Amino acid sequence: MSTDEDTANDGEMEKINVRVPQPLLAQVDDTWERRGYASKSEFIRDALRDAVNPPTKLSDEALEHLAKSRAQRSQEETVPQDDVKDRFDIDD
Repeated sequence: MSTDEDTANDGEMEKINVRVPQPLLAQVDDTWERRGYASKSEFIRDALRDAVNPPTKLSDEALEHLAKSRAQRSQEETVPQDDVKDRFDIDD
């Protein structure tokens, strides 16, 4: 067993062996570099972190509000907060 110091400050790392089906490994090989990871190991560590601490999932309602907001912004139907503050003479 070997240990290395993780550059992401996760502490000492321990090397493990994992068996994965060939089709899954082929998908990992096709994906890690395309997504901007420095190595396959970094990609797998990130996937393990997500499995242990899943990212927050927004509700369908929140996603709908975000989509509407983005559409309004792209159609220039919104006003920047600073402009509103200036218009109504509001200080921070």
